[in-house]
Amino acid sequence: METKIQLKIKEQQNFEEVFTNDLIDFLVELHQNFNPKRIQLLEDRKIRQKEFDKGILPEFLEETKEIRNGNWICAPLPKDLLDRRVEITGPVDRKMIINALNSGASTFMADFEDSNSPTWKNCIEGQLNLSDAVNRRIDFTTEQGKSYQLNEKT
Repeated sequence: METKIQLKIKEQQNFEEVFTNDLIDFLVELHQNFNPKRIQLLEDRKIRQKEFDKGILPEFLEETKEIRNGNWICAPLPKDLLDRRVEITGPVDRKMIINALNSGASTFMADFEDSNSPTWKNCIEGQLNLSDAVNRRIDFTTEQGKSYQLNEKT
């Protein structure tokens, strides 16, 4: 049985840079492999919520006690994450990405939520802007002619 999947997305300029054929194939495969489980989990969540509403609280599974009480060890942090004394978070428009990367902060967290109205257009443009920043091809000029570009060292 073949299932037809349609992506209902509005194309915009440079759309294909984000939604490559490989990405679309990947999304289709994800949907085909996990959608039945996703639907089941959503149904299970409704049942669990009814239990919570009745005052039944979640508990840890007895069979996971050894894991919880074990000695946890993880890989060392990458060098880039060891010094996070100064972080900057900001929206993903071109001007703000440039300003954030030029700020001198050791870490920039691209914010696709609170500081960015998460419309379809803004999310796609944000991905394109980050790609341009990573590849050092980002710039921006205001209507008044003020130009923004990445410093040599960011």
